[in-house]
Amino acid sequence: MVAARGIAGDQGGRAGLRPVAGLAMAALMILMRHGQSEFNLHYTATRRDPGIVDPKLTEAGQAQAEAAARALAGAGIRRILASPYTRALQTAAPLAAALGVPVAVNPIVRERFAFTCDIGSPRSALQQAWPEHDFGAIEEVWWPDAEETAEVIIARAARFRAQMKGRNDWADTLVVSHWGFILALTGQSVTNGTWLRCDPHAPAPETIVWHP
Repeated sequence: MVAARGIAGDQGGRAGLRPVAGLAMAALMILMRHGQSEFNLHYTATRRDPGIVDPKLTEAGQAQAEAAARALAGAGIRRILASPYTRALQTAAPLAAALGVPVAVNPIVRERFAFTCDIGSPRSALQQAWPEHDFGAIEEVWWPDAEETAEVIIARAARFRAQMKGRNDWADTLVVSHWGFILALTGQSVTNGTWLRCDPHAPAPETIVWHP
């Protein structure tokens, strides 16, 4: 996996977040963590779950999304794949508008279910808020009802890796996702509003450190 510098973001919300090293961009799939959410803001300050269901972006998170849209304008993105959580869809919105590309919503890239913030919104509500997006891949209730183990999200990341290998447009795809999923897929921890460039044909990480 190759790291590319993103936008400086919130350091909290999940354990062990670290900045992404700055390297020149390459023609690889982009994995972006959503902008700072209301959950991230409160959890960073208290280290306690604030009990916010499907949180929205903060003003800082919205600014991170808009800055990313400007920074990625020349990255050759032709397709955006986004998690169904509101924080991810709000992050994808300015990117889709700036780049003029469609957004496909798929729960395979959602966060590891562990906190109140990982309770989502029904598909019908999301379709009403973002009628221009493709919600064909999700059910009305698409999030689980119990905490996911590390093995579960690692297996989900492996399924995604296999799916992307079979597509001919993976190098033109931007994936708007979350800390836990990106960590499971790449072994790297990213801050809010930052992104990595990666090749789905590369080997899966040998070790994933959830709590360094």
